[in-house]
Amino acid sequence: MGGKFVGSVMICVVVTVSIIGGTMAAGVPGKPWSFGFNNSHNWWSRFGNKTQQEAKTIIVGGSQHWQFGFNYSDWAIKNAPFYLNDTLVFKYEAPNTTNPFQHSVYLFPNLWSFMKCDIKKAKRVAKATQGGGEGFKFVLNKWQPYYFACGEKNGFHCNNGLMKFAVFPMIRPFWSSP
Repeated sequence: MGGKFVGSVMICVVVTVSIIGGTMAAGVPGKPWSFGFNNSHNWWSRFGNKTQQEAKTIIVGGSQHWQFGFNYSDWAIKNAPFYLNDTLVFKYEAPNTTNPFQHSVYLFPNLWSFMKCDIKKAKRVAKATQGGGEGFKFVLNKWQPYYFACGEKNGFHCNNGLMKFAVFPMIRPFWSSP
């Protein structure tokens, strides 16, 4: 009885392997089968990112630039999505006699410190003098959330001036968006 069972199992295995092998071989004439991992051609050059969009340069706040009283969280929502390697440009006037208000750019380490505008935990990435001319450029080069705010007046611009926003860059699609 045990011999018949083992023999039946062997026949089933041989038939199954023959059917799968025949189907795979018949499915791609002239090509060896390898369960989708055929390294005999360069998959990326055939199906890779041929229409990938270029990284964009985005002026924070658009024509409003980086200023007190503008809602940057709303701006970020309306201008999303942001993608990896996009560049954010913070443009603001350096403090002078006609403009006594200064701005800066801080990067917060987490959502909690961002929500509380806890400048002590944030890192200054641009001084008050770096926003003039072409502006301060920040590349979104990691797939992580970025929390930005103005750190002037010990967080007053962040708390009361709406000068804060968050972005989470996405991986750029392989096709052009409409």
